Amino acid sequence: MTTKDNLPKDNTVIADADIAIIGGGVVGCAAARKMTLEGASVVLLEKAPDILDGASKGNSAILHTGFDAPPDTLEQACVAEGYREYKKIRRDLNLPIVETGALLAAWTPEEEAKFQAIIQKAEKNGVMDLSLLTRDQVLSKEPYLASKVRCAIHVPGESIIDPWSAPLAYLTQAVTNGARAIFNAGVTGGAFDGEAWALNTPKGQVRARYVVNCAGLYGDIVNQNVLGESDFTIKPRKGQFVVFDKSAAKLLNGIILPVPTERTKGIVIFPTIFGNLVVGPTAEEQESRDRADVNRDILISLKDQAIQKIPDLAGIPVTATYAGIRPATEQNPYRVSQDPARHWITLGGIRSTGLTSALGLANHLATLFSDMGLCPAPIETPAWPKVPNLAESEPRDHATPGYGQMVCHCELVTEREILAAMNSPVPAGSMDGLKRRTRATMGRCQGFYCSCGLAKLTQGKFDTPLAVGGTDD
Repeated sequence: MTTKDNLPKDNTVIADADIAIIGGGVVGCAAARKMTLEGASVVLLEKAPDILDGASKGNSAILHTGFDAPPDTLEQACVAEGYREYKKIRRDLNLPIVETGALLAAWTPEEEAKFQAIIQKAEKNGVMDLSLLTRDQVLSKEPYLASKVRCAIHVPGESIIDPWSAPLAYLTQAVTNGARAIFNAGVTGGAFDGEAWALNTPKGQVRARYVVNCAGLYGDIVNQNVLGESDFTIKPRKGQFVVFDKSAAKLLNGIILPVPTERTKGIVIFPTIFGNLVVGPTAEEQESRDRADVNRDILISLKDQAIQKIPDLAGIPVTATYAGIRPATEQNPYRVSQDPARHWITLGGIRSTGLTSALGLANHLATLFSDMGLCPAPIETPAWPKVPNLAESEPRDHATPGYGQMVCHCELVTEREILAAMNSPVPAGSMDGLKRRTRATMGRCQGFYCSCGLAKLTQGKFDTPLAVGGTDD
């Protein structure tokens, strides 16, 4: 059951569960799915009107093999496990994947000199299928790359996925199998009586035997507000992206990775599962945890870097820009900890690999709970709901008759898709949430032509309506 509105705004108990999960990003959604399937009663608490409102809404949408993850770390283990788990369950949940592969390209002798160490790290991480390509071999795979490329490491397992349908599928499966998701319910404080927690939210009080903090960019603040302490500090790191028009898709077959540094994976050029070509992200330290604005000069620099590597992009327009904020901390490793005495687990500091590692982190979470004595009986025959497909690699809804009107012509989003997103087990709670569920307003016009129709279809559904003062023609 998903609860959004009409809940008491005092200390009335609105939910009582084995586990309360704080945060509706990709990690929180994966955790809710895993622990529900393990047989626990779960409630997910999200302060925004919908999932993916924080760090999880802006990323590169790449399913990573973990070839360059820090060896012998929790991050590396969870990325590898998350990669395997996604490929294992994706068909049952109707999640897309395009196995494009990636080229880690060297453009200077200094970058090329790092290749042997990169291959050795990959082999230590269990990724054994990397190979060195000469310039001619690189240009055979990617003929539109600039000829100044020296060589590359081919990483065949790197793939592109839908970054929004995946966490939606995880939470949808959790809800379909008995979990609850309560929105507009940020946790402001709480008390532990030795056996269970009472968490305070604007919607009322939530009781749970155990708590999992998956609050992302606010993970340290949640720990401080509820536990009275935090052993890490979020250092927000913004990444800006430039999205080229769909006509650029023919210029790139796979992912072009840079040679990484100690601080960042660097600027990537990659196709999306929606048919675009994107360059980014940057890595900018900032104080704000929620100001994901873009900067014109930086966007121009990103575009120029992409053109330097794929010269034919010079004639193709940019149709969108966006930014995401990663929950980096003062240390590189994931900040995962448990407080058995207070029945509390924190999954913090999950940075750019979170989309891939989320399912692996969820499996790790189940192990931590087992160590803490929570061993419910797994659901024997769980439901496997399928989420709608948004990828260009699979048939879209508009290919099936009876869809009503075409609402968004740029992205070919149908009325049937909009209505389904509004009435699903985890319905869209905002226009941004609807956009991530359907692709509406993501195209060339950026919602200029379809916003009126969307306002009519969503009238009365969102706390912040798309139109103010009526939607009559």
